[in-house]
Amino acid sequence: MATRVPHLINGEWRHDAGGAPFAVTDPTSNQPLWEVASASADEINQAVASAKQAFQAWREVPTPERARLMLRYQHLLKQHHDELGALVAQETGKTIADAKGDVWRGIEVAEQAANVSALMMGETVENVARGVDTHSWVQPLGVCVGITPFNFPAMIPLWMFPMALACGNAFILKPSEQDPMTAVRLGELLLEAGAPKDILQIVHGRKEQVDQLITHPDVKAVSFVGSVPVGQHIYRTATDHMKRAQCFAGAKNHMVIMPDANPQQVVSQLVGASVGAAGQRCMAISVAVFVGSAGDMIPALRDELAKVMPGHHSDTAAAYGPLISPQARARVLSLIEAGKQEAECLLDGSDCTVPGYPDGNWVGPTLFRGVTPQMMIYKEEIFGPVLCCVEVESLDEALKLVNANPYGNGTSIFTKSGAAARKYQHEVEVGQVGINIPIPVPLPFFSFTGWKGSFYGDLHAYGKQGVRFYTETKTVTSRWPEDEIVETNMTISLK
Repeated sequence: MATRVPHLINGEWRHDAGGAPFAVTDPTSNQPLWEVASASADEINQAVASAKQAFQAWREVPTPERARLMLRYQHLLKQHHDELGALVAQETGKTIADAKGDVWRGIEVAEQAANVSALMMGETVENVARGVDTHSWVQPLGVCVGITPFNFPAMIPLWMFPMALACGNAFILKPSEQDPMTAVRLGELLLEAGAPKDILQIVHGRKEQVDQLITHPDVKAVSFVGSVPVGQHIYRTATDHMKRAQCFAGAKNHMVIMPDANPQQVVSQLVGASVGAAGQRCMAISVAVFVGSAGDMIPALRDELAKVMPGHHSDTAAAYGPLISPQARARVLSLIEAGKQEAECLLDGSDCTVPGYPDGNWVGPTLFRGVTPQMMIYKEEIFGPVLCCVEVESLDEALKLVNANPYGNGTSIFTKSGAAARKYQHEVEVGQVGINIPIPVPLPFFSFTGWKGSFYGDLHAYGKQGVRFYTETKTVTSRWPEDEIVETNMTISLK
């Protein structure tokens, strides 16, 4: 019998969930790893009630003590880094290096949570009016819920509950049912660090369990990362029930390549950014926009992509692993077939096989040229190792293309021109911009700044009349080798 993935409710690890169990499978073979059962409605209510009660005591714990818990927790996470990486690789099929990176980016957030005391300070002004002083305090909300996706089973939960707990909230985590054991291990280590038994609850399930959590009257806030349809549903449902909600949804990330860019740098960076993690990243580059003569780099890109092969996580030569499920693979293959009817397929990974793992969810690197915004492979977030090449004549045309896209998660530009970089970072309608860096994910002490259809939340909520009230932050990450700047109309800090 397969190992049953437990729920964590009221500080107890429970295996007797109400729903019928379903298998969690190894993406490299589709053989069962363990089984998980959805929480019953009663168990969800117990988890919320336990978290609500825990909040009353936890909010009174001094902020420095909460920070010390996070110090102990991040220390344990580092001690168990390799173990957690191996577990992530087993559940997701990621290479060991990629899986360890998943864990480490989560550890960085736990480190930031240990700095929470400085983030919890309020404000005060004396004599705002005669004899009147004003003070403001930062206070926790209450019971918070996190709903996380399959593609980063360590990093994204660690984005959520360490910061929420450090701020004095209680938290309920509903991890992806496709790789739930990583979340369980994160919970075990939190308890080992000395956390009160009931400030974190972990419940498993699918849509029914999510809907119960995000409509529960005692839940105050919801955080989600995942697909566009689910993100929109969760955001609408949660806000309709007067919850605070932030939902990170889809992406169609563009890399713009200027003619003056270093070809070796472009090709090397673009290969990893497009097919790394099998393309199952919301920050993956899925569209390469070649400006003018930069299109001459496409044959070299094709040759380098052809050298990249997926494989089992035990294979140190593997560039990336399988897709998460047969259903995900079937979807990607259908989009590749649609692309062949619309554009020029320079490299087709549809028939990819990996020796020894004939039943894995493998898709090889796939490259299309001559793609236009009207094509299905451009419109859809493929979420696989597929790169679309678009060719334009000018930077202005590239900006028009990127800004017309409904998503605004991440983008990058490769150029030696300070003027081109300045124009792009200023005019592009995307929240995270890389300059000579392909995937500009900010470190935890910056905001994660998706725009447009990539993020729904307090920063750009929609009113009932369709009026959009928002202020948005753009994060720009740049690398400027001093000997590569050929022109500039701006001041650049070299680093």
